[in-house]
Amino acid sequence: MKKNKEKVFYYKDELNDEFSNANIVPRIIDKNYKYKHSSLWEVVSYIMQNVLSMPIKYLYAKIKFKIKFIGKENFKKYKKEGYFIYANHTQVFADTFIPSLACFPKRNFLIVNPDNVSMKGLNHIVEMLGAIPIPNKIDGMKNFLEIIEKRSKEENCAITIYPEAHIWPYYTKIRKFKSVSFKYPAKFSKPVFALTNTYKSYGKNNNKVRIETYIDGPFMPKENLTLKENQEYLCDAIYKKMQERSKESNIEVIKYKKIQ
Repeated sequence: MKKNKEKVFYYKDELNDEFSNANIVPRIIDKNYKYKHSSLWEVVSYIMQNVLSMPIKYLYAKIKFKIKFIGKENFKKYKKEGYFIYANHTQVFADTFIPSLACFPKRNFLIVNPDNVSMKGLNHIVEMLGAIPIPNKIDGMKNFLEIIEKRSKEENCAITIYPEAHIWPYYTKIRKFKSVSFKYPAKFSKPVFALTNTYKSYGKNNNKVRIETYIDGPFMPKENLTLKENQEYLCDAIYKKMQERSKESNIEVIKYKKIQ
């Protein structure tokens, strides 16, 4: 791979190390957290998600990253059906909307950690833009699963998940992830897509960076498999496809080195 600037991040644990630099105390997400809202709230949320914010998202992605989507047509057959998108987690800000640009005009929601809805003054805006926080208390799981089912089955929306969980900026490989986040499409029998952001060089000296985003799928749960088996099957299929696509990157902005 070609190198841009010699910047090195050192890590110990591929599954748990985080490089977002955010230092937020997460709020409690339990049975009292309100996932369902009034009709007025939903209207305002839709306008913010799919109308007001879209030009900003598009211009940012085009100007900063010269983004190009490859495989958007894979979504076309599912205009009237909900599905799940699994993406690699390599941008602090852009990851919040790249999947939404890819599947637009379908409404897209993101399953996020509680930290993302814990910033005072911004938490309601983040929620209106599509954030669905994972409960950090077991008694909140019932309401969480209900809203996932509602968004994906009743409203036929897209739901994006970052199975790597932690942000590694500009990372060009795919970190191993667990199958637990694949229980939702397995449980609700929904199509699954892989969205892989890759980094390409361009410019006179090939020292500028753009993003090419690959969309692959659908991967469907199998009727002859149990819930757990489908989780593993979908996880393995998405991981392999992301690994394959990640090889398209040809520039390394940040080098990651494991501490032995």
